[in-house]
Amino acid sequence: MRRRHVIVGIHGLANKPPADEKTRWWKAAIAEGLARNEGRADPEFAFEFVYWADLRYDAPMSEDDNREPYRPYDGSGPLPGGEKAPSTTAKDVLAPVYAGIDAVEEATGVTVVDDLILEHRFDDLWHYHAEQGFARQVRARLAERLRAFRDHRILLVAHSMGSVIAYDVLRQLEREDPSLRVEHLVTAGSPLDLAKVKLKFEAEHGPLRVPNNVSAWTNLADGDDVVAIMGALEVDYGPSDTGVSVDDRRVVNAYHRPNGEPNPHKSYGYLRTPEFSRIAVTYAQTMPEAVRPTEPR
Repeated sequence: MRRRHVIVGIHGLANKPPADEKTRWWKAAIAEGLARNEGRADPEFAFEFVYWADLRYDAPMSEDDNREPYRPYDGSGPLPGGEKAPSTTAKDVLAPVYAGIDAVEEATGVTVVDDLILEHRFDDLWHYHAEQGFARQVRARLAERLRAFRDHRILLVAHSMGSVIAYDVLRQLEREDPSLRVEHLVTAGSPLDLAKVKLKFEAEHGPLRVPNNVSAWTNLADGDDVVAIMGALEVDYGPSDTGVSVDDRRVVNAYHRPNGEPNPHKSYGYLRTPEFSRIAVTYAQTMPEAVRPTEPR
C-alpha cells in the first residue's frame, strides 16, 4: 500500500499567536510557495504543527502585539531563489568573526559569548538548555507527533530553535524508537552552528552527525539571517552511518513586516522560498487533509 505524505512543522523562538492561527499561517505560506514556484494552484497536503509557545508563555501573542503576521508576497510568479541572493551579506561579514570565537569556545568549553547571545537574544533557547522539565515537555510534543505519523512519509520542517528541538528528538528516537524514520528534515534559520548548542549536543548524543533516522537533510539559510550566523552546517555535522549528508542551501527570505521592514529570519519567508517548494511539492501529491494519526496523540 502506498504510504501517505505529511508535513510536520515546529516553530522557533519567542511567543507566538494562538496555535490555530499560527498553524493556518504556516500552511498558507507553504501553499503560496507551491502555487507560485511550482504552479500547484490550491495545493492540498497534510500538515501537522507542533506548537510549544504555551509551555513558556501564559497567553498567546495578541493581534495588536504581532508586528509580523503572515502576508502574501507582492506581485505574481515565482519568488526569488538563492541564485538572486546578494553577493555580500551580513553573514559574509560576521561569519568569519564568529568562526574564530566558535573555535575557541568549542576547544575550551567556555562559551561566554554564546551564553550572552542565548540569555539576552535567544531567551527561550537559554531556558531550554537550563530547565530539564521544559526541555522534556517540548521534546515530548514533537516525538509524540512523529510517532503518531510513523506510517507516513514525513517531511519535518524545523524553524529557528525548532531545529534544536528536532535534532535532539531525532537523536533521542534513534535510541528509543529506531524503526521510526523521517524521510526529509528541513532546517531553516537554524542556530545549530552556535558553539553552545554543539557542545550540548555532543554531551548528550556524542559526535555531531546527521541522525540515522533521516533519509535527507536540507538546511536553508538567508545570508542576512544572523540567527543562522554560519549558514552552512555540513562542516560541523558529519554524515549519518548510511552516508546521508547535510545539503546546505543559501536562499532569499523575502519576508517584510507590514511597515515594510525586512526580517530575513521569519518562518513564512523560508516556507515559500523556491528551494523549500521544490522539496514540499513531493508531499502535495496526495489528498491527506482527512488523514489522521493511526495512534492517539
